[in-house]
Amino acid sequence: MTRYGLLCLLLGALAWGQAAPQKSTPAAQKPVAPAGGSKTPEVAPDATVITIVGLCEKPQADKPAPANCQTKITRAEFEKVVDGVQPNLPPRARRQFATRYADALVMSKRAEEMGLDKTPAFEERMKLARIQVLSQELGKALQEKASQIPDKDIEDYYHKNLASFEQADMERIYVPKSQEIPNADLEGNDEKKLSAADEEKRQKEEEKRQKESEGAMKSEAEKLHVRAAAGEDFKKLQEEAFEVAGIKTGSPSTDVAKMRRSMLAASQVSVIDLKPGEVSAVITDTNGYFIYKMKAKETMALDQAREEIQNTLRSQRMQEAMKSAQESATSSFDDKYFGAEPVRGPMMPRPGMPLPPIKPPSPGPK
Repeated sequence: MTRYGLLCLLLGALAWGQAAPQKSTPAAQKPVAPAGGSKTPEVAPDATVITIVGLCEKPQADKPAPANCQTKITRAEFEKVVDGVQPNLPPRARRQFATRYADALVMSKRAEEMGLDKTPAFEERMKLARIQVLSQELGKALQEKASQIPDKDIEDYYHKNLASFEQADMERIYVPKSQEIPNADLEGNDEKKLSAADEEKRQKEEEKRQKESEGAMKSEAEKLHVRAAAGEDFKKLQEEAFEVAGIKTGSPSTDVAKMRRSMLAASQVSVIDLKPGEVSAVITDTNGYFIYKMKAKETMALDQAREEIQNTLRSQRMQEAMKSAQESATSSFDDKYFGAEPVRGPMMPRPGMPLPPIKPPSPGPK
């Protein structure tokens, strides 16, 4: 089996490594110093780090392999393989990878001796593996290109989107949408089975009580808004809101710091436009009512927003590049063969997606 085929096998075996955080680290990592404090000597690139006794590196075709032959893999050779599979593989995972790599070398040699690399099935799987690897390499290349963002582009984005970098310190009152039902009112509902007429009556009573409860809390929100606009303390008003709602678990804090548009629900985004000292109207949301008061507002400095802008632009450019690549060709499918419904089974990964593990064929009956 070729080195490329072995690489594909390891890609499948170490598919979990594709989810590892992508951090820029040197390819050649220095060994960690032991707990005693003395430093581990640096391993030279040409030093042997894996020795496989019984596996010949270059066996002669016309002679049987000697029993004592060996395959030796240097640090540089091993790290080249690691870089081809998972460049940022943590040092703690390298021994596990090395064990799998050595086992795969032995198994691949045995497969070659059996002629398994000459079968039509092997050739087809290699073609598919090549497509998968190239697809992933394209994703990596596009990601690297998308990450090259000039400072001017970052500055232009910042100035065009200044509003999105505004930060506000505010106070907020939350008024629940309805009142809590006292436990005493819930007792006895399930003690006996009600007739159909009684059940219908009970449901109507509950609907009426819910409607009255919601009306009471809406009215309370409007009253609290008038008092908030008049300058009353938000903490006191918040406590009263929960008291009217019948909630005894303690009211939430009214202080909201460093709030940005992207952090607010769509119905509440407009509060960022308030001037210091202004109080918002009562904002109706799915779970209640909100009242905001602007305390202070500022715009993030470019240096503070730089990393966020880089991530945003990188994501946008990556999506555009992927879309362009995917739309460079179109596919059509024979409905008579595939059926009219879209195929939902195993499918080829898009560029940059983790490769699915390549499962070995099931062993036949013994």
